[in-house]
This record gives sequence, structure tokens and C-alpha cells, in this order.
Amino acid sequence: MSDDVTTAEKTWKTPFNIIAGIIVIIGLFITILRFTGGLATVTNLSDYNPWGIWIGFDLMCGVALAAGGFVTSAAVYIFGMKRYHSAVRPAILTGLLGYALVVFALHYDVGRPWRLPYPIFVQQGTTSVLFEVGLCVALYLTVLFVEFSPVPMEWLGFKKARNIVVKLTLVLTIFGVVLSTMHQSSLGALFLIAPSKLHPLWYSPYIPIYFFITAIIAGLSMVIFESSLSYRYFKHKMDATHLQEKNDVALGFAKAASYVMAGYFVIQVFGLSMENKWHYLGTGYGIWYLVELLGFVALPCFLYAVGVREKNLDLIKWTSGVAILGIILNRLNVSLIAFNWHLPSSERYVPHWMEIGISVFIVTIGVIVFRFVVTRMPILYEHPEYREVH
Repeated sequence: MSDDVTTAEKTWKTPFNIIAGIIVIIGLFITILRFTGGLATVTNLSDYNPWGIWIGFDLMCGVALAAGGFVTSAAVYIFGMKRYHSAVRPAILTGLLGYALVVFALHYDVGRPWRLPYPIFVQQGTTSVLFEVGLCVALYLTVLFVEFSPVPMEWLGFKKARNIVVKLTLVLTIFGVVLSTMHQSSLGALFLIAPSKLHPLWYSPYIPIYFFITAIIAGLSMVIFESSLSYRYFKHKMDATHLQEKNDVALGFAKAASYVMAGYFVIQVFGLSMENKWHYLGTGYGIWYLVELLGFVALPCFLYAVGVREKNLDLIKWTSGVAILGIILNRLNVSLIAFNWHLPSSERYVPHWMEIGISVFIVTIGVIVFRFVVTRMPILYEHPEYREVH
């Protein structure tokens, strides 16, 4: 009996569990402070800077990085790329967690969290872009939940319900793509009303298009990145099909990401030319803009192309990380760094450490839930009772 207790203690006392446990405890403490003392207790938000890192990172980055769900589903079920089928469930799970955590994070930011559904169900502002974003995110989160539901149904043995949902796959995929196209671009459209606040190098009438294209890049890169991490930490859960298709997924998605990034780079240059913004490149913000465009768009585009040509999976894996950092940098530039750029440094927003703590707390919850689901449900393998031909 004592040996069993010792073994259980060793199982729980892993570096991941210890670090995650500490982060969760700190996060719960900050959560209590936020909801008892208000925003001023844990944030540096102000009338000049009403949107901080909880919007810039948790929402803007979270929605973009959760785009792998609609990108992968569209590739497999709409464009018929069945060789990538093994990537669908991990991508849907990542997308579902991403959007669920975005909604969860919003509760920290709004002044009265219990009024979060009001804009949709009580006081509809149908002429607002933010209303469209909120409605589409809510609907797409529902779509993702239904798309993912066959997994727990297989786990719990609900065969009839599972078969009904599977028959709706194509309809759900099309609906998800439409909703994603709308709200990914509309997040960029939010900034169209602030031409004097957002730096000209990032402000553009084409920013909704930029946001949608970069969301596709984020989705493709996240699938590669998540697949690499899953192979490293959950290889023992993968069946032969997933192991065999892993390399094809990385090569195919890297090739697509390279093409999309090349197109994005070209339209960014066209945008600079059409709006005659070249003179801004000689400023401090111009150098920072070039860091984003050259270091996190052109460079990973080239590295992806080299990785695909040479079938260098390690290069592709590391490039996906660079591309993801580029998406995060872009969203933070638009929402925080290059926003209110004309204000003096003393009035610029700098996040409170507790704001960062909550963001880390939310990401940690996502990792914990992902780990729980992957180790127990048929995500990285086909359930033995459902090995039908896809």
C-alpha cells in the first residue's frame, strides 16, 4: 500500500504539475483581487488606454491563434485534402480551447462580467462592428463545440448521438468558415475608427484583409507547432495513421503558409506604395515595423520554403514558432504598441504584473485542459470502434 502511495506522489510531483499548480494558485489569488477590488486594483488601464494586454493578447492573439480549426477543417472537408485528416481533431480541440479561453478572458476585462451576453440578447447594437465580432465568436464557439462533440461521445460510448453529429460535419465546416472569415476580418475593422490613434504604418483601410490573411498564417503555423509538441509529449498516444501522416501535415501546411506569407508581404508593400508611407520607415516606429515585416513575415516565409524543398522537418517546426511570434507581435503592435503612439511616454500604457499574471494563468489553464483531453480521449488516435473510411 505504501509503495502505491509513493508511486502516486511521484506521478503528481512532476515539474509540469508543480509549475502549473503555482501559476493556478497565483492566478486564482489575482482573480479574487480583480473581482473584489475592481480593475484599478490589478491593472494599469485608464481612460486613455481602456484596452490593455487582456484585449491585445488574450483576445486579439487568442482568436488568431485559434484559427487552425477552420483552416484545417476547410482543407479536409471542403477542399478534399483527406491526407491531412489526422490533424483535424487536434486543430478543432485547439480552436475550441482558444475561443473558450477568449470568452473566459473577456470576463476579466468587462466592468460587469455577468453582462457579457447583453449586447447580443438584451441591447443589440447591430450597427457596431464589435456586435458582429461578439455574435460571430459566440456562434463559432458553438460550432466548434458541436464539431468537437463526437470525441467525448466516442469516449463515453454515445454511438447514436455521435453518428448524428458526424453527418453534419460538412454543414458545420462551411458555417464555421463563414463565421471565421467574418470575425477575423472584423477584428481588424475595429481599428478603422481610430485613424488618429493607430500609427500610419499599421493603420490601413485594408486592415480587415490583413487580419484575415494573418489569421490563416496563424492557423497553419499553429497546426504545425501543436503537431510537433504533441509528437514530442504524446507520441505514445498516436496510432499508426497519425504517425504516418504527421510529416505530410507539416510539409503541406508549411508550403501553404509560405505561399500565404509571400502574398501578405506583397500586399503590405503595395499598401505602403499606394498610401505613400515610405517616409515613416526612417523613424523609430518605421524600424520596428521593418522588424515585424522582414523578421517575422519575410524570414519565416523563406524558411518555410527552404524547409519544404529540403524536407527539413526540424526547420519547419522552429519556423512555425517564429511565425506564431510574428502573429503575436502584429496583434500587439496594432492594439497596444503602435496605438496611442502620439502620447508622451509618461501616459503610455504599460501592463501591470497582475495583468500579465492573469494572461499566463489563462494560457496555463488551456494547456492543462488540452493535456487532460489528449491523454484520455481519441484525439491523436482513431477510436477502435470507429475506424470507418473518411
